[in-house]
Amino acid sequence: MSEHYYSREPKVKSQRQTVSTELRGETLRFTTDAGVFSKGGVDFGSRLLVESFVMPEVSGDVLDVGCGYGPIGLTIAVSYPERQIQMVDVNERAIALSKENAVENLLENVEVYSSDALLAVTESDFAAILTNPPIRAGKETVFAFYESSFSKLKVGGELWVVIQKKQGAPSSAKKLEEVFGNVTVVAKRKGYFILKAIKN
Repeated sequence: MSEHYYSREPKVKSQRQTVSTELRGETLRFTTDAGVFSKGGVDFGSRLLVESFVMPEVSGDVLDVGCGYGPIGLTIAVSYPERQIQMVDVNERAIALSKENAVENLLENVEVYSSDALLAVTESDFAAILTNPPIRAGKETVFAFYESSFSKLKVGGELWVVIQKKQGAPSSAKKLEEVFGNVTVVAKRKGYFILKAIKN
């Protein structure tokens, strides 16, 4: 099997670069590298997710699952300095980059740690979970993540997902409806869907 960005220890040779980008009206700097998702800059789906996101009214931390080098979680940390943002990824190179980028952007309300999906996440009262899921890991993996997310959210907490129509947005919406009892299409653009499900 060829190596993917969700490999624990990417073997591909390092090719670090730093990019500046504007997200939610703030300019952030990210160091990226080969072997992590969207190494050339913030991908359209992640950008649409953070630009669409509205913080739930319930209190609690926010979790970014599959954080990569950190564009989603770190942008939310800038927008909501009063919230603690937890960021997890299975990719050790991505974890190191997210920690580095948190420091680069002077963010202290961030905790980055290694976790295969939600296996190492101990809290179960998140206000929001955001993800640009690793579609190439397979539908079963992604659907299992939706199910485990439900148990990690507090009542009133929300799961936000970005997924392309061609990569299974309709089936993801159906699965979220099945798990949460509701799903909303918050945004649709260029074939990307932003899905939101609320734990009631």
